Amino acid sequence: MQVGLHALGIGAGARRPVIDAVATAAESGGFATLWSGEHVVMVDDGSSRYPYSADGRIAVPAAADWLDPVVGLSFIAAATSTIGLATGVLLLPEHNPIVVAKQAASLDLLSGGRLTLGVGVGWSREEFDALGVPFERRASRTEEYVAAMRTVWRDDVASFDGEFVRFDSVRVNPKPTRAAAIPIVFGGNSDSALRRAAAHGDGWYGFNLDDVGHVTDRVGFLRAQCREIGRDFAQLRVAVALRDPRPGDVPKLAELGLDELVIVDGPPEDPALAAEWVAALAGRWLPAT
Repeated sequence: MQVGLHALGIGAGARRPVIDAVATAAESGGFATLWSGEHVVMVDDGSSRYPYSADGRIAVPAAADWLDPVVGLSFIAAATSTIGLATGVLLLPEHNPIVVAKQAASLDLLSGGRLTLGVGVGWSREEFDALGVPFERRASRTEEYVAAMRTVWRDDVASFDGEFVRFDSVRVNPKPTRAAAIPIVFGGNSDSALRRAAAHGDGWYGFNLDDVGHVTDRVGFLRAQCREIGRDFAQLRVAVALRDPRPGDVPKLAELGLDELVIVDGPPEDPALAAEWVAALAGRWLPAT
Protein backbone atom coordinates (compact mmCIF):
# COMPACT_ATOMS: atom_id res chain seq x y z
CA MET A 1 0.00 0.00 0.00
CA GLN A 2 1.26 3.42 -0.96
CA VAL A 3 1.08 6.65 1.04
CA GLY A 4 -0.12 9.95 -0.39
CA LEU A 5 -0.18 13.47 1.02
CA HIS A 6 -3.11 15.89 1.05
CA ALA A 7 -1.41 19.11 2.10
CA LEU A 8 -1.29 21.70 -0.68
CA GLY A 9 -3.73 24.27 -2.00
CA ILE A 10 -5.06 25.80 1.23
CA GLY A 11 -3.60 28.45 3.55
CA ALA A 12 0.17 28.17 3.71
CA GLY A 13 -0.11 25.40 1.11
CA ALA A 14 -1.42 27.96 -1.38
CA ARG A 15 1.92 29.82 -1.48
CA ARG A 16 4.24 29.14 -4.41
CA PRO A 17 7.45 28.72 -2.36
CA VAL A 18 5.71 26.27 -0.01
CA ILE A 19 4.21 24.36 -2.94
CA ASP A 20 7.60 23.96 -4.59
CA ALA A 21 9.34 22.94 -1.37
CA VAL A 22 6.70 20.45 -0.22
CA ALA A 23 6.21 18.93 -3.67
CA THR A 24 9.88 18.28 -4.31
CA ALA A 25 10.42 16.93 -0.79
CA ALA A 26 7.38 14.65 -1.05
CA GLU A 27 8.57 13.26 -4.37
CA SER A 28 12.11 12.58 -3.16
CA GLY A 29 10.78 11.27 0.15
CA GLY A 30 8.73 8.49 -1.42
CA PHE A 31 5.14 9.73 -1.25
CA ALA A 32 3.00 8.34 -4.07
CA THR A 33 0.54 11.17 -4.72
CA LEU A 34 -0.11 14.80 -3.87
CA TRP A 35 -3.83 15.46 -3.45
CA SER A 36 -5.61 18.82 -3.59
CA GLY A 37 -9.28 19.58 -2.93
CA GLU A 38 -11.68 22.27 -4.02
CA HIS A 39 -14.25 24.78 -2.94
CA VAL A 40 -14.98 27.60 -5.36
CA VAL A 41 -17.06 29.39 -2.72
CA MET A 42 -16.97 29.39 1.09
CA VAL A 43 -19.48 31.16 3.33
CA ASP A 44 -19.14 32.48 6.87
CA ASP A 45 -22.44 31.18 8.26
CA GLY A 46 -23.83 28.53 5.99
CA SER A 47 -26.59 26.13 7.01
CA SER A 48 -25.33 23.18 4.92
CA ARG A 49 -23.90 20.35 6.98
CA TYR A 50 -20.32 19.28 6.23
CA PRO A 51 -20.45 15.48 5.96
CA TYR A 52 -16.87 14.73 7.02
CA SER A 53 -16.84 15.91 10.64
CA ALA A 54 -18.78 15.02 13.76
CA ASP A 55 -20.02 18.57 14.30
CA GLY A 56 -20.98 19.14 10.66
CA ARG A 57 -18.59 22.06 10.19
CA ILE A 58 -15.59 22.25 7.89
CA ALA A 59 -12.28 22.94 9.64
CA VAL A 60 -10.99 25.30 6.93
CA PRO A 61 -11.80 28.94 7.75
CA ALA A 62 -14.02 30.62 5.19
CA ALA A 63 -11.44 33.39 4.75
CA ALA A 64 -8.56 31.02 3.95
CA ASP A 65 -6.91 31.05 0.55
CA TRP A 66 -8.01 27.99 -1.43
CA LEU A 67 -6.43 27.46 -4.83
CA ASP A 68 -8.24 26.07 -7.82
CA PRO A 69 -6.93 22.49 -7.71
CA VAL A 70 -6.16 22.19 -11.42
CA VAL A 71 -4.11 25.38 -11.33
CA GLY A 72 -2.39 24.36 -8.09
CA LEU A 73 -1.60 20.88 -9.38
CA SER A 74 -0.15 22.43 -12.54
CA PHE A 75 2.44 24.21 -10.39
CA ILE A 76 3.09 20.97 -8.50
CA ALA A 77 3.56 19.18 -11.83
CA ALA A 78 6.09 21.80 -12.94
CA ALA A 79 8.09 21.35 -9.72
CA THR A 80 8.20 17.54 -9.93
CA SER A 81 8.61 14.75 -12.46
CA THR A 82 7.29 11.44 -11.07
CA ILE A 83 4.89 11.90 -8.14
CA GLY A 84 1.19 11.38 -8.83
CA LEU A 85 -1.23 14.30 -8.92
CA ALA A 86 -4.85 14.03 -7.79
CA THR A 87 -7.83 16.28 -7.21
CA GLY A 88 -9.35 15.22 -3.94
CA VAL A 89 -11.95 16.20 -4.86
CA LEU A 90 -13.06 18.52 -7.65
CA LEU A 91 -16.77 19.35 -7.36
CA LEU A 92 -17.68 18.35 -10.88
CA PRO A 93 -21.35 19.45 -11.09
CA GLU A 94 -20.27 23.04 -10.39
CA HIS A 95 -18.31 23.13 -13.67
CA ASN A 96 -18.77 22.84 -17.40
CA PRO A 97 -17.70 19.25 -18.15
CA ILE A 98 -16.08 20.07 -21.50
CA VAL A 99 -13.93 22.74 -19.87
CA VAL A 100 -12.94 20.34 -17.09
CA ALA A 101 -12.15 17.63 -19.65
CA LYS A 102 -9.86 20.00 -21.53
CA GLN A 103 -8.16 21.30 -18.35
CA ALA A 104 -7.61 17.78 -17.04
CA ALA A 105 -6.25 16.50 -20.34
CA SER A 106 -3.93 19.51 -20.58
CA LEU A 107 -2.57 18.86 -17.09
CA ASP A 108 -2.26 15.15 -17.78
CA LEU A 109 -0.30 15.83 -20.97
CA LEU A 110 2.02 18.40 -19.39
CA SER A 111 2.66 16.18 -16.35
CA GLY A 112 3.44 13.09 -18.39
CA GLY A 113 0.28 11.17 -17.52
CA ARG A 114 0.34 11.64 -13.75
CA LEU A 115 -3.20 12.94 -13.09
CA THR A 116 -6.01 11.20 -11.26
CA LEU A 117 -9.24 13.17 -11.36
CA GLY A 118 -11.06 12.83 -8.06
CA VAL A 119 -14.62 14.14 -8.32
CA GLY A 120 -17.46 14.67 -5.89
CA VAL A 121 -21.06 15.86 -6.01
CA GLY A 122 -20.65 18.59 -3.37
CA TRP A 123 -22.51 19.27 -0.11
CA SER A 124 -22.84 23.08 0.21
CA ARG A 125 -26.12 24.42 -1.12
CA GLU A 126 -24.78 27.95 -0.60
CA GLU A 127 -21.89 27.21 -2.96
CA PHE A 128 -24.19 25.90 -5.69
CA ASP A 129 -26.52 28.87 -5.25
CA ALA A 130 -23.65 31.32 -5.65
CA LEU A 131 -22.58 29.59 -8.87
CA GLY A 132 -26.09 29.42 -10.28
CA VAL A 133 -26.08 25.62 -10.45
CA PRO A 134 -29.07 23.60 -9.20
CA PHE A 135 -28.28 21.75 -5.96
CA GLU A 136 -30.96 19.17 -6.67
CA ARG A 137 -29.99 16.19 -8.84
CA ARG A 138 -26.31 17.07 -8.61
CA ALA A 139 -25.43 13.37 -8.39
CA SER A 140 -27.18 12.60 -11.69
CA ARG A 141 -25.50 15.64 -13.22
CA THR A 142 -22.11 14.38 -12.03
CA GLU A 143 -22.61 10.91 -13.52
CA GLU A 144 -23.61 12.38 -16.87
CA TYR A 145 -20.71 14.83 -16.84
CA VAL A 146 -18.29 11.94 -16.29
CA ALA A 147 -19.73 10.13 -19.29
CA ALA A 148 -19.47 13.29 -21.42
CA MET A 149 -15.85 13.86 -20.41
CA ARG A 150 -14.89 10.30 -21.24
CA THR A 151 -16.54 10.77 -24.62
CA VAL A 152 -14.44 13.79 -25.58
CA TRP A 153 -11.29 12.10 -24.27
CA ARG A 154 -11.99 9.00 -26.35
CA ASP A 155 -13.38 10.31 -29.64
CA ASP A 156 -11.57 12.55 -32.11
CA VAL A 157 -14.92 13.97 -33.18
CA ALA A 158 -17.29 13.69 -30.23
CA SER A 159 -21.04 13.92 -29.83
CA PHE A 160 -23.16 13.54 -26.72
CA ASP A 161 -26.88 13.89 -26.11
CA GLY A 162 -27.80 13.86 -22.43
CA GLU A 163 -30.17 15.57 -20.06
CA PHE A 164 -27.62 18.06 -18.71
CA VAL A 165 -25.06 18.33 -21.52
CA ARG A 166 -25.29 18.09 -25.30
CA PHE A 167 -22.77 18.65 -28.04
CA ASP A 168 -22.45 17.50 -31.62
CA SER A 169 -19.34 16.75 -33.69
CA VAL A 170 -16.82 18.68 -31.61
CA ARG A 171 -13.09 18.27 -31.26
CA VAL A 172 -11.58 18.71 -27.78
CA ASN A 173 -7.81 18.48 -27.69
CA PRO A 174 -5.32 17.61 -26.33
CA LYS A 175 -6.24 14.05 -25.46
CA PRO A 176 -5.01 12.50 -22.19
CA THR A 177 -1.57 10.93 -22.31
CA ARG A 178 -2.76 7.41 -21.48
CA ALA A 179 -4.78 5.33 -23.91
CA ALA A 180 -7.14 4.37 -21.06
CA ALA A 181 -7.74 8.08 -20.36
CA ILE A 182 -7.53 9.82 -17.00
CA PRO A 183 -8.68 7.71 -14.03
CA ILE A 184 -11.78 9.18 -12.41
CA VAL A 185 -12.07 8.49 -8.69
CA PHE A 186 -15.31 9.27 -6.85
CA GLY A 187 -15.25 10.85 -3.42
CA GLY A 188 -17.84 10.60 -0.66
CA ASN A 189 -18.43 8.13 2.15
CA SER A 190 -22.17 7.52 1.85
CA ASP A 191 -23.83 4.45 0.38
CA SER A 192 -24.86 6.44 -2.69
CA ALA A 193 -21.28 7.69 -3.20
CA LEU A 194 -19.96 4.14 -3.07
CA ARG A 195 -22.60 2.97 -5.54
CA ARG A 196 -21.41 5.71 -7.92
CA ALA A 197 -17.79 4.63 -7.49
CA ALA A 198 -18.66 1.01 -8.25
CA ALA A 199 -20.87 1.82 -11.23
CA HIS A 200 -19.05 4.75 -12.83
CA GLY A 201 -15.62 5.18 -11.29
CA ASP A 202 -12.07 3.99 -11.69
CA GLY A 203 -11.72 4.20 -7.93
CA TRP A 204 -12.89 5.66 -4.63
CA TYR A 205 -11.39 8.26 -2.29
CA GLY A 206 -12.83 7.99 1.22
CA PHE A 207 -12.16 11.13 3.22
CA ASN A 208 -11.94 11.72 6.98
CA LEU A 209 -13.16 8.24 7.86
CA ASP A 210 -13.42 7.66 11.60
CA ASP A 211 -11.10 4.67 11.99
CA VAL A 212 -10.13 1.28 10.54
CA GLY A 213 -13.55 -0.10 11.49
CA HIS A 214 -15.25 2.61 9.45
CA VAL A 215 -12.97 1.86 6.49
CA THR A 216 -13.73 -1.86 6.84
CA ASP A 217 -17.46 -1.16 6.69
CA ARG A 218 -17.20 1.14 3.67
CA VAL A 219 -14.84 -1.13 1.72
CA GLY A 220 -17.13 -4.06 2.46
CA PHE A 221 -20.08 -2.10 1.07
CA LEU A 222 -18.05 -1.16 -2.03
CA ARG A 223 -17.07 -4.79 -2.60
CA ALA A 224 -20.73 -5.81 -2.30
CA GLN A 225 -21.76 -3.20 -4.85
CA CYS A 226 -19.10 -4.46 -7.26
CA ARG A 227 -20.36 -8.01 -6.86
CA GLU A 228 -23.93 -6.88 -7.41
CA ILE A 229 -23.13 -5.29 -10.77
CA GLY A 230 -20.62 -7.94 -11.83
CA ARG A 231 -17.54 -5.79 -11.52
CA ASP A 232 -14.14 -6.90 -10.24
CA PHE A 233 -13.27 -4.90 -7.11
CA ALA A 234 -9.61 -5.16 -8.11
CA GLN A 235 -10.36 -2.84 -11.05
CA LEU A 236 -10.88 0.03 -8.61
CA ARG A 237 -8.10 2.09 -7.07
CA VAL A 238 -9.05 2.74 -3.45
CA ALA A 239 -7.53 5.52 -1.35
CA VAL A 240 -8.64 6.65 2.10
CA ALA A 241 -7.82 9.40 4.57
CA LEU A 242 -8.52 8.82 8.27
CA ARG A 243 -9.54 11.51 10.74
CA ASP A 244 -6.88 10.48 13.24
CA PRO A 245 -4.58 7.91 11.62
CA ARG A 246 -1.91 5.93 13.47
CA PRO A 247 1.00 3.97 11.98
CA GLY A 248 -0.46 0.82 13.50
CA ASP A 249 -3.46 1.24 11.20
CA VAL A 250 -1.36 0.73 8.06
CA PRO A 251 -1.10 -3.10 8.01
CA LYS A 252 -4.82 -3.40 8.81
CA LEU A 253 -5.68 -1.08 5.93
CA ALA A 254 -3.38 -2.96 3.57
CA GLU A 255 -5.17 -6.21 4.46
CA LEU A 256 -8.42 -4.63 3.28
CA GLY A 257 -6.97 -4.30 -0.22
CA LEU A 258 -6.48 -0.54 -0.16
CA ASP A 259 -4.10 1.02 -2.64
CA GLU A 260 -3.25 4.22 -0.80
CA LEU A 261 -3.46 5.83 2.62
CA VAL A 262 -3.65 9.61 2.28
CA ILE A 263 -2.20 11.69 5.10
CA VAL A 264 -4.02 15.00 5.56
CA ASP A 265 -1.91 17.72 7.15
CA GLY A 266 -1.00 21.38 6.76
CA PRO A 267 2.51 22.49 5.81
CA PRO A 268 4.57 25.07 7.71
CA GLU A 269 4.32 28.72 6.73
CA ASP A 270 8.08 28.90 6.18
CA PRO A 271 9.15 27.05 3.02
CA ALA A 272 12.60 26.57 4.56
CA LEU A 273 10.98 24.18 7.04
CA ALA A 274 9.08 22.19 4.43
CA ALA A 275 11.72 19.55 3.75
CA GLU A 276 12.09 18.79 7.45
CA TRP A 277 8.31 18.63 7.85
CA VAL A 278 7.91 16.22 4.93
CA ALA A 279 10.81 14.11 6.19
CA ALA A 280 9.12 13.77 9.58
CA LEU A 281 5.92 12.61 7.89
CA ALA A 282 7.86 10.16 5.75
CA GLY A 283 9.64 8.84 8.81
CA ARG A 284 6.34 8.28 10.57
CA TRP A 285 4.32 6.76 7.72
CA LEU A 286 6.48 5.29 4.98
CA PRO A 287 8.32 2.70 7.12
CA ALA A 288 4.93 1.31 8.14
CA THR A 289 4.18 0.36 4.52
